[in-house]
Amino acid sequence: MQSKVINKVIVIGGNAAGASAAAKAKRYAPDADVLMIEASEYISSGKCELPYVISGEISNYKDLILFTDKTFEEEKNVKVLTSHLVEKIDKLKRTIRVKNLKNYQISEHEYNNLILATGSNVKKIPGLQGNLSNVFTLKSLSDYIKIYNFIQQNKIQSILIIGAGYIGIESAEAFKSLGYDVTILEKHNLPMSDLETETRCLVLDLLKRNGIEFISDATQTRFNHDEKRFLNIFVDGRKLEYDLVLVAIGIEPNNTLAISTKLKIGKSGAISVDRKLKSSLPDIYAAGDCIEILNTITGKPDYIPLASVAQLCGHIAGENAVGGNKIAPSFVKNLAVRIFNKSLTSIGISSAEAFAQGFNVSQAIAITSNLVKVMPKSEQVFGKIIYDKYSRQILGANFLGNPQVIGYGDIISTMIKSQIKVDKLASVDFNYTPPLSPFINLLSILGRKIEKDEE
Repeated sequence: MQSKVINKVIVIGGNAAGASAAAKAKRYAPDADVLMIEASEYISSGKCELPYVISGEISNYKDLILFTDKTFEEEKNVKVLTSHLVEKIDKLKRTIRVKNLKNYQISEHEYNNLILATGSNVKKIPGLQGNLSNVFTLKSLSDYIKIYNFIQQNKIQSILIIGAGYIGIESAEAFKSLGYDVTILEKHNLPMSDLETETRCLVLDLLKRNGIEFISDATQTRFNHDEKRFLNIFVDGRKLEYDLVLVAIGIEPNNTLAISTKLKIGKSGAISVDRKLKSSLPDIYAAGDCIEILNTITGKPDYIPLASVAQLCGHIAGENAVGGNKIAPSFVKNLAVRIFNKSLTSIGISSAEAFAQGFNVSQAIAITSNLVKVMPKSEQVFGKIIYDKYSRQILGANFLGNPQVIGYGDIISTMIKSQIKVDKLASVDFNYTPPLSPFINLLSILGRKIEKDEE
């Protein structure tokens, strides 16, 4: 009697994509032997919430840990190794070499199918390399713990944040809420380089009105430090000193393993996968911040490192690795962030990206009230929609104002995904009630402007 062949699946990476892939693989194929390996000591933990742990809005960082290795094994029936680093993939033998980061022992594991969910790394600054005690990043629970311990053990007054993207701005608000003097250093002339110029100007004004110093065009800088800590920075002829530095200049795919295994890499530096999330090797799948996915608007591979995208792709890769046949959808980039008392959302591609992709770009801009003006909570909201003049395809949008704008972003994302032309905006029946919504919706105003411009 023949023994039953067991499908051995190894998932490398234990957060959004990896945990989803491992759980889905075991759920879809209960007889499969699924092993998830994570280099850090935490799996399945929140990352986007970290600035709000710093500010104290989330009181305990442990609340971000959805599963421990033990609870994941118990609930998902998946074997888990934390603090283990996968050093090498032998694609011929179908084995991986793993180092235990606590005792440095080496082990080897066989696989039938492998899922890479190695995520992303924080980009580094050449002038701030080394183990400097007062220089940090904010991408993991371990990063937060280091920042918290440093603040508790040292007298802190001034903080420098390098980079004015989403993490940089969220962190600036968090530190400011704790009473620190906060400066953002940015190489561009305005914050948030992937947004529209008008939106970026409004964000800069918002930062300044909330007491954030903004140093722009910081391309000629010199960081000074000794062997232990950052000392000061020379910028624009000034020597500036700070007690704590947070580097937030962006992320890049963590693809050391993929490159060493000679998997196909896309233009962005992320792993190139097909619609089933299979890499250039048939027994290796990939998901999360380490892969390129299909952009709905351009129809081309793109790098969109979002937790929601990672989680969905993890499900697809996990199912397909054990015999499934799921096809990954295309994705619309849909980002949101709170900046002090305002909400910002960015959908699709920017006008600069649209021009570069060869679209015939048109745009509409409007500023109006979120409620009728006689209501006490009435305030202004900003919106800009980018579309193709001839195809009428919506390409992107920015909205800034009260929390309602998040819903505007979701409407635009839905229209893009459903291929609804921009002209339809003017004919949408938006609701109206004085304490909750305006008499004429911002999207309706934008739609009417677009309709008028085409007459």
